Amino acid sequence: MTVRARWLGQAGFWLTAATGDGDAHLLVDPYLSDSLADKYAGTLFPHVRMRPAPVAVADLPALRAVLCSHAHTDHMDPGTLTPLMAAQPDLRLACPRAVLSEALARSGAAASRVDGLADGDRVEYGPFAVTAVPAAHEERWRDAHGDDHFLGYVVEVGGTRVYHSGDCTPWAGQVERLRDLAVDVALLPVNGRDAHRLAHGVPGNFTFAEAVALCAGAGIRTLVPHHWGMFDFNTVDPAGFDFALAARRGVTVRVPEHGGVLDLAVPR
Repeated sequence: MTVRARWLGQAGFWLTAATGDGDAHLLVDPYLSDSLADKYAGTLFPHVRMRPAPVAVADLPALRAVLCSHAHTDHMDPGTLTPLMAAQPDLRLACPRAVLSEALARSGAAASRVDGLADGDRVEYGPFAVTAVPAAHEERWRDAHGDDHFLGYVVEVGGTRVYHSGDCTPWAGQVERLRDLAVDVALLPVNGRDAHRLAHGVPGNFTFAEAVALCAGAGIRTLVPHHWGMFDFNTVDPAGFDFALAARRGVTVRVPEHGGVLDLAVPR
């Protein structure tokens, strides 16, 4: 089965699987509006796009589901979710159970259409089987019920297992968990982190070297580095990616192009 990923910018990906009944589509963390520029105009970090959205909500095909990894606006965007859920009445939305109320408010969807997930939960959307795993956006944050505010997702489709970590840094047990899930391709944020951004409300992510180390340790052969090229205060230059380091660790790096498509299918 053909499995493709189109990079929508930041952490957004559009996954497509070719099935006998035609293509099936799923989105992860789509940010297709300018809602952050409106929200932060005139502040230290104005969130002006470096690139326009590569697709409009109105031009998206019928989708099986949208997965949101957490409640930060570039991952759970009302400017994207509200019109999308209104335009596609059969569409489902998945999010961490701990931020279910935010997902309902930002999407305008009925509660019956939103799946609140916790660590280990598995749900199927057509050919896409989704397993929720924890994420640590600098730290692993759980609510009073023990549910994670930040999740990643392992999406299995057509025999290929794709891990989207959401916003994430290394956490205890992560390597072993992903090794057990037999991930083939990792979509990981590599814009790094520092005290200045954190002090101003912008927690960070993996460095490129940390992303490579995670893949090597977990037996993930392909890394797709993302979360760069959207906002000038929170990006890295892909020219600085250490491809030699990745090669030494047995990891193939596939740098996405903004709006570009990657074939993710793994031969079996």
